[in-house]
Amino acid sequence: MKRLLHFLLLTASLFLISHESIMAQNDVLQNQATFGDFMDRSGNEYRTASGKPGPKYWQNEADYEIEVQLDTTSHTLSGKVTITYLNNSPESLEFIWLHMEQNRFTPDSRGTLTTPIQGNRYSGNLDGGYDIKNVTAKSGRNTTSHEYIVEDTRMQVFFDEPISPYGGSGTVSMDFSYKIPESGMDRMGRLNVEDGTIYALAQWYPKVAVFDDIRGWNILPYLGAGEFYLEYGDFDYKVTVPYDHIVVGSGELVNRKEVLSKTLLDRWDEASKSEETVFLINEDEVKNYSLTRPKNSGTITWHFHMKQSRDIAFATSNAFIWDAARMNLVNGESGLAQSAYPRESAGQEAWGRSTEYTKAAIEFFDKTYYPYPYGTAINVACNVNGMEYPAVSFCNYKARGSRLWGVTNHEFGHNWFPMIVGSNERRYAWMDEGFNTFINHYSTQAFNNGEYPATLDQTRRFVSWMTNDSREPIATYPDVTNLRNLGMTAYRKPGAGLVLLREYIIGPDRFDRAFRAYIERWAYKHPQPADFFNTIENVTGEDLNWFWKGWFYETGNIDLSITAAQRVRDGYLLRLQNNGEIPMPVLMKITYDDQTSENVKLPVEIWQRGNDWTHLHRTDKKIDSIIIDPERLLPDINGSNDVWPADYYEK
Repeated sequence: MKRLLHFLLLTASLFLISHESIMAQNDVLQNQATFGDFMDRSGNEYRTASGKPGPKYWQNEADYEIEVQLDTTSHTLSGKVTITYLNNSPESLEFIWLHMEQNRFTPDSRGTLTTPIQGNRYSGNLDGGYDIKNVTAKSGRNTTSHEYIVEDTRMQVFFDEPISPYGGSGTVSMDFSYKIPESGMDRMGRLNVEDGTIYALAQWYPKVAVFDDIRGWNILPYLGAGEFYLEYGDFDYKVTVPYDHIVVGSGELVNRKEVLSKTLLDRWDEASKSEETVFLINEDEVKNYSLTRPKNSGTITWHFHMKQSRDIAFATSNAFIWDAARMNLVNGESGLAQSAYPRESAGQEAWGRSTEYTKAAIEFFDKTYYPYPYGTAINVACNVNGMEYPAVSFCNYKARGSRLWGVTNHEFGHNWFPMIVGSNERRYAWMDEGFNTFINHYSTQAFNNGEYPATLDQTRRFVSWMTNDSREPIATYPDVTNLRNLGMTAYRKPGAGLVLLREYIIGPDRFDRAFRAYIERWAYKHPQPADFFNTIENVTGEDLNWFWKGWFYETGNIDLSITAAQRVRDGYLLRLQNNGEIPMPVLMKITYDDQTSENVKLPVEIWQRGNDWTHLHRTDKKIDSIIIDPERLLPDINGSNDVWPADYYEK
């Protein structure tokens, strides 16, 4: 009789659940849209459905030869650039487009005219802009053209004979000059310090835009928040400066013996073998030019070379303290971490640890994700709060402690995204800032066994933003995004999304394999969002449409709940609800009255047919409490309904 009673009670409970499921049929269509395809990710001969570059994938190449001179009186940079452009595309090109980013610093630039009158981070000086002369374009049988159009931050250069497809080449050369802005949109500029001036030079030469299989020419104007999308190539550049200046830049310094004194050469060799920071120029030697410079008047030319890079940057000053240490890289390789900073930034609580931070960040990313390709990594203290270029970072000269670690770690992480994996930052900021924020989280955890806090997994800190009416989707273009939202849409939310994939949805082993596969597949190439999505899904074996759509392209939220735990003969019927727009697997910690506990994970597919689910948890123990997401990894917007009994936290 007792067994029959239990059977009848279980049958009645299941009937009520089925009835409620029928009443919720409207959820079915809604959830099918949630789980269905939301964008075309089908493959073609250029980009496969599995996320790999296709058998006919192509990209073009741009090699640069540049010579410039710095005039410290007028604060101008002038010189000549010659670009050799290789057209690997299947179509002929009668012109090429160049980025002319210094033209942003003029009163009538689009960036200036779209900056709020009260200003913002991307405000800049307005007395700059390129002066261009002697433009020459050659292709085919060496036919020469001088025809070009400059429109805002873009320049269109025409050829008399189109550059032929499948390997044709052309060259463009010109003389250029501009006044270096003091305030360079928080990306470059100049800073007066006690001992001289620091010039942080970026976006300093005309450079070719990307021509790809997705949009053809990618030539959005340089407005502010949108960063860069550039072709790969080799760089050979020379910088002529006053004799008392030190120059640090992207690539290998190929004439070291000509620009460094015997003392500096010896210290350089010492630093290249040292795990600890070695001073090349210490605080007391900043003005001791006879000790640290090879000459005592005139100018001197520093010569750098860099292979397979998408950009270059450099800094120069007569006020630099300069130190360095050996970086230990995978495959037995080594490199030199360096820091250049003024006397105002010195000290172990500040930039005295910069090289230590640089070395630790590069070594972690190199070992964990993909080999570091550059022989140097240089951190420069200047008036830029934080900006990245291949092998060079510009960070604020006032930064110290955890702030200096954070910005150093972040800017050098960008060598993987987007310097190695060459995504389109101007359109998809989340593919470089977000991915980089994600890897920064783990490098911070690893640094000195957690000397500084890593908090990206504390996603419930983001709930107030995620429930704010002014929030925007991650996929919003950076130049369109409200600047108050950019920190979330470009950095924290996409970074936290990858943490959720790794720690909650997929698991570290499978996710790490897929994430590294994405880097390996698209190193020195140009991935699109679909290439990332397809790679992660194909390598992990998970259909994640529901996550990509909800997290990256919409503004919905997560709200899982447990509403009941009804005891039946074989255990408990656990009543769960999905009250949010983004479904999630349900991880529950079930604690029994004997103080033992176990974790139970239900797949996200329980929500495919509706937003109510009942799970039969088989146990002969008495349940004391149930907590959904016990590690609080999910930014669940209503934590009060994640527990059973409802008054659990009040006990």
